[in-house]
Amino acid sequence: MSPWIVMATIVGYFVLLYIVSWFASRKSDNASFFTGNRQAPWPVVAFATIGAAISGVTFVSVPGMVVAKGYSYLQMVLGFIFGYIAVAYVLIPLFYRRNLISIYGYLEQRFGASTYKSGAWFFFISKMLGASVRFYVVCVVLQSLVFGPLGIPFIVNVIITIALIWLYTKQGGVKTVIWTDTLKSFCLIMSVVLCIVFIGKGLGFNLSDMYAAVSSHDTCQMFYFDDPKAGTYFWKQFIAGIFMVIATCGLDQDMMQRNLACKNPKESQKSMVVNAISQFFVIALFLILGTLLVLYAGAQGIAMPEKSDDLFGLVASHPTMPTVVGILFILGLISAAYSAAGSALTALTTSFTVDILGANKKKDDKGLSTTREIVHVSMAAIMGAVIIVFYLISNSDAISAVYTVASYTYGPILGLFAFGMATKMSVRDRMVPAVCIGAPVICYFVQDWLQSAFGYTMSFELLLLNAAVTMIGLLIFSKGKACNK
Repeated sequence: MSPWIVMATIVGYFVLLYIVSWFASRKSDNASFFTGNRQAPWPVVAFATIGAAISGVTFVSVPGMVVAKGYSYLQMVLGFIFGYIAVAYVLIPLFYRRNLISIYGYLEQRFGASTYKSGAWFFFISKMLGASVRFYVVCVVLQSLVFGPLGIPFIVNVIITIALIWLYTKQGGVKTVIWTDTLKSFCLIMSVVLCIVFIGKGLGFNLSDMYAAVSSHDTCQMFYFDDPKAGTYFWKQFIAGIFMVIATCGLDQDMMQRNLACKNPKESQKSMVVNAISQFFVIALFLILGTLLVLYAGAQGIAMPEKSDDLFGLVASHPTMPTVVGILFILGLISAAYSAAGSALTALTTSFTVDILGANKKKDDKGLSTTREIVHVSMAAIMGAVIIVFYLISNSDAISAVYTVASYTYGPILGLFAFGMATKMSVRDRMVPAVCIGAPVICYFVQDWLQSAFGYTMSFELLLLNAAVTMIGLLIFSKGKACNK
């Protein structure tokens, strides 16, 4: 596919994106940036959040996962549904009741300043690494399809794409993110559905042929109950999915910032439940697409790529494919990637400004705006640097890398919130940072020991172990008296 066609697709999408962004960000202020003025309609938030949960990693990596792991990812997505319900009916009422700008303000109210800063810093590390890994995938694809053929270095690729993201989020914040995510959800779902249609047509399938071919293929295995030691074992994936959503959605400023923009907790809850159910079917579409990609590669004699993340792009850009499939691939990829990175940048700016700098308590509205703008630029620069570093060291499929990072960095956050909500105990606030740092270190050695001693591969249940170790540490340093907060 010509790099100029890819470039034209990107430019066209960005024109549409900036039109939406301009309308959404009119008359925006600090409240619009941080909370969307709590006026977002819940159906819009629900539809926007479908796309928000699907990043460039999902778009590129999930179809390729079927090669080695079948449809095992749906086991985790089933767990996601229960996790979203828990977030909707436990965490959302708590956050609305306390009228929080940043959800980590709960930790300050419950435990103290050191715990609050610990939660905020772990979110910063988690989101910066996770968002960078996700966006790295997109930069690599764009490098191979556009920037590389035009002789543009990877570093310039990253600078250009990060600058574009910074530009469209600089004014409107979460208010803009909600409406641009709505555009993203539409483009992404349309892209994957049409890719399925065109690839099926390329294989000579009608709807019934497609169903028969996919359902009978070796990759179409969803449930894995045979080996408890394996990373794909059902109960490991399912239970980890529940707590992964609680940690990476319910305790993540990026995801919760949208839901807290609804008018009240009931509307936010409706948005989250609708999103939970919808997400299962959208992920299933990506996996069906993955099987069709494998079938098409086999039919055309296309060698399977060394990295499964490359499968979708390889087939979409193959000469035997109509140009429209390549355009749909690029459209879905950039709509997923840019919106996800934009919302992450907004959340990082909010958390760093409010939680770590405390600018909302120290400055007037004008001073807060200045600080927010400086932080926004800084977050964009750091994200670009992390993407470049990951590009130099990456050697695993991106979806696994994202969740492995999350298992280590979101574990302490999950442990802090779980301890605060499950007990009435106070803790020695100044010891909490040491507990939060120590828990991932301990878990790393436990994971290594289980693998070497018993051949047991820890999957995403590492998150639960991390949270449990954090809670044990908090119990050790508890004051042993009740807290009324």
